[in-house]
Amino acid sequence: MNGAGRGYAAVRVAAARPGAKSETWMWIAQRASAALLALCVLVHLATIIYAVRHGLSGEAILARTRGNGVGLAFYALYVLAIAVHAPIGLRSLLQEWLGWRSASLNWFMGAVALALFAFGLRAGWAVFAAPT
Repeated sequence: MNGAGRGYAAVRVAAARPGAKSETWMWIAQRASAALLALCVLVHLATIIYAVRHGLSGEAILARTRGNGVGLAFYALYVLAIAVHAPIGLRSLLQEWLGWRSASLNWFMGAVALALFAFGLRAGWAVFAAPT
């Protein structure tokens, strides 16, 4: 049986447990955010390669990103995908490795997600609104 079959079976088994609906939605969010992250990483790497090949300095890059709404929107989407993907994966690791399964784990992961989102947006805003 391939990996896709096991994933489907895991979702089916999860549906039989209490709280399975939230687990299923987290599984879907994890996969969807992974797909979005893959796309964002490719765009990000292509941008880096372009900048390096054209000899752009940090100042030249900031001049291009300053006030660029499309760039800010892309970065916000990137940060959102990270803020969804990373805490769900970390939650799974903490459950498996430490046996942490109480409601406090969900609250902690919510705080991690909010922190990633807030700090990521702050970094994006710093690049968007960089002083001249």
